[in-house]
Amino acid sequence: MRTLDRGIVRLDPNSLRVKRFSALTTMVLPLLGTIMAGYLLVTHRFTTADIYLFTGMYCLHIAGVTIGLHRYVTHRSFKTSRWMQDILMVAGGMAAQGPLLFWVATHRRHHRFADHEGDPHSPNLHGAGWRQRLRGLWYAHMPWMLSDESTRWSVFAPDILRDRHLVAHHRFYPYWVLAGLALPALIGFAAGGTLWTAFTGLIFGGFARIFAANQASWCVGSICHAFGRRPFTNNDRSTNLWWVAVLTFGEGLQNNHHAFPRSYRHAVHWWEPDVSGWIIAVLGRAGLVWGLRSPSPVLVSKRLKTRETMGKD
Repeated sequence: MRTLDRGIVRLDPNSLRVKRFSALTTMVLPLLGTIMAGYLLVTHRFTTADIYLFTGMYCLHIAGVTIGLHRYVTHRSFKTSRWMQDILMVAGGMAAQGPLLFWVATHRRHHRFADHEGDPHSPNLHGAGWRQRLRGLWYAHMPWMLSDESTRWSVFAPDILRDRHLVAHHRFYPYWVLAGLALPALIGFAAGGTLWTAFTGLIFGGFARIFAANQASWCVGSICHAFGRRPFTNNDRSTNLWWVAVLTFGEGLQNNHHAFPRSYRHAVHWWEPDVSGWIIAVLGRAGLVWGLRSPSPVLVSKRLKTRETMGKD
């Protein structure tokens, strides 16, 4: 590896091959599973349990990423117990978005250099023309994962490296991904009692779920830095898009999040869709999480007024 500026390394050929194989596997296998799911839907060879499995595993997937990997570990928006941490980390690992240290370091790097040189997946660094904009959107959505760059964990995630328990979850990542595939297959078998129902459970609750949930998640880094509302003036191009927020349990409120990155809530108004924020609030009332961070209404109002004042100048 060759070290670059800003805590970034250039991978050697062997490491790059491993990275690209892992990324392509994560992209291609769920796509093939989704095509199979479409075939099963068209030919009516699915069961009601398959739909429930897709929906339930989708919710577990998104919650594991948004509450566990993102708001808990990456931004330290709240605190929780060891056993609750384990549940969140396993659910986040089942999402197949990469090992814990990779996920945290990459996302923190994104925040440090958002939409500027050094951002690993900005759609706004490829030119101003419409073709360059489209190329940037596509790159920020998926191909960035095939880049020969890697983010240094010691620079962007030293706290994770010091936590042996979290490092263990990082190392167990392949097993959590396999568990996320085995679980719906086992439930499908239990519900239908045949290998066929186990197979359809795997397809809908496993591969198709990974494809749909990750496509929604990746929209946050691509579309939500190109189109949408910008109520806060941040040093980036982050936006709020309600439909992405619905699909990702609040992550589509990206402009809000970049304004207040350590807040456990991405919504700053009651009507903004932030399912993950609502879940964390409920867990807080139940005493399962604590130390919830959020900006005061006065600070939110001040930031919004600042935006309005700047708009008039």
